[in-house]
Amino acid sequence: MGIVTGDIIFILIAILGLSFLSKTMGSLFVVIKYLGGAYLIWLGISLFRSKAQETKTEQTVKSSLLSSFVTGLAITLGDQKATLFYLGFLPAFINISKISYLDTITVILVATLAVGGVKLMYALMADKLSAIASAKTKNKINLVAGGVMIAVGIFVIAKA
Repeated sequence: MGIVTGDIIFILIAILGLSFLSKTMGSLFVVIKYLGGAYLIWLGISLFRSKAQETKTEQTVKSSLLSSFVTGLAITLGDQKATLFYLGFLPAFINISKISYLDTITVILVATLAVGGVKLMYALMADKLSAIASAKTKNKINLVAGGVMIAVGIFVIAKA
């Protein structure tokens, strides 16, 4: 829930703040999109080059729901990729200057379902796979993820 709340905060900042910026910055806003696409390509290349290490799981410690919420929120608000996505890439997919209140609610609902559902699936899969996945498997996952990031970066640049 903390991660989803952080995403909702970023969506609201993007929609409310970027509509103002896109009107005042004009063509400079396109440069920001190019930089965002280049950053995604760089992240993809970094994933291609990274090598996974064998890890050993340690005993887990139970935490309260509040601390889990605050941790998820802090991780999302401090995540440069989330910041870059919502402030750099969201405007590439949505015309921020012409978005209505209903559109904003729709974006928030879609993000809640998509991010929350995906993060929940990630957590379940990570719990099951972390014990059995080898470094070789993790390297293959990095290659696929890197390829996706590069493709999205190219898409963002092409659309800008």
